[in-house]
Order: sequence, then structure tokens, then C-alpha cells
Amino acid sequence: MKTNTLVRLGAVAVLALSVAGCSTWDNMSHRQKSAVTGAGVGGVAGAAISGGSVLGTVGGAAIGGVIGDQVGKRR
Repeated sequence: MKTNTLVRLGAVAVLALSVAGCSTWDNMSHRQKSAVTGAGVGGVAGAAISGGSVLGTVGGAAIGGVIGDQVGKRR
């Protein structure tokens, strides 16, 4: 497999796991939902930008989670 294919597959897996991990989605506040969504999107973006490195994926998820939390606070 090519590296780009692995990066995309990893990004989709991170997003799918973050959504699947929200089995209690209905009991979450809007702010919590925004943080989880931000973490998923950030993880995918971090993986794509860093070429699939673990540090880039985790860093992107952390930054995305913080941004999602702050955006969710405003609603």
C-alpha cells in the first residue's frame, strides 16, 4: 500500500472510532459533543498534515478537542 492510502485509512479509522465511542451521545452536553467532534476532525487533519505520524494525529486530536470545546461553549 502507498503511504497516502495508509494515511487516509488511518484518518478514517480515527474518525470512525471517535464517533463509535460516543455510545452515550444522547446524554452529552452540546459542549461535550463539540469537543468529541473537534477531536475527531483534528485527528484526521493532524494525520493528513503530518503524513500519518502518531504525534501529528494525537496533537491534531488534542488541538481539535480544545477548539471544539470552546466553540461548543458559545451555544
